[in-house]
Amino acid sequence: MNVDVLKSVPFFKGLGRRDFKELAGHTDELDVRAGTVLCREGDFGHEFFVIESGEFEVAKADGRTATLGPNDFFGEIALLEADRRNATVTAKTDGTVIVMNRSDFRHLEHDHPEISARVREAIEQRRVPA
Repeated sequence: MNVDVLKSVPFFKGLGRRDFKELAGHTDELDVRAGTVLCREGDFGHEFFVIESGEFEVAKADGRTATLGPNDFFGEIALLEADRRNATVTAKTDGTVIVMNRSDFRHLEHDHPEISARVREAIEQRRVPA
């Protein structure tokens, strides 16, 4: 179960043990090979990813890059709306990610609105520029 990895995501902070089990039930675990592109800058996003293992490169068209590793996450805005990705993320090594798509998040909103409300609020706060 993905509960321990999901607990590492800051905007899930404050959820209870049962909430995490419910949340994990709406995710999938995906093994990826080095070189796999998980999302491409400019494409519409539909999934949110939490890295369980491996290294992933985040590259922007302007040349900026970053490396993400275990317990890092990306694509959270895709849970709320169909927006274009602002970077390309590629697996640098073989790894495993936990994936939640917007459709699964919508089911969570319907079945457990108290969980999704907390997640939605935390994601919206991350969107506000400092």
